Amino acid sequence: MTTATTGLLGIHHAALICSDYARSKDFYVRVLGLRIMAENHRAARDSWKLDLALPDGGQLELFSFPSPPARPSRPEAQGLRHLAFRVAALEPFIERLASHGVACEPIRVDEYTGRRFTFFADPDDLPLELYEVG
Repeated sequence: MTTATTGLLGIHHAALICSDYARSKDFYVRVLGLRIMAENHRAARDSWKLDLALPDGGQLELFSFPSPPARPSRPEAQGLRHLAFRVAALEPFIERLASHGVACEPIRVDEYTGRRFTFFADPDDLPLELYEVG
């Protein structure tokens, strides 16, 4: 057997819980430009599930639930820290975000890889990163 049949192949999806479904759907679809794969209302849970496609085949699942607790971000809390997206060039995407009123932190350079990156936040203040891969 090979690693391809017995090991992890990659990340299939990341799941996010939002406080305002319509606002977050607009952000991830219109502002970030992700494609909707499926959208389902789960009546028994009073919850929406939105499946979003990333260009590389990865997916984001956006969920809504009634009154979800806030995620501690500052100070940083244990658990998943942030979600990072690969981009070919930072400036065009930063300009796209700015045109939608989304502010980015100053561009920094990863001291280990030499790659440039920046952070911004989604409507629920979830930290998101743009990582330039050239």
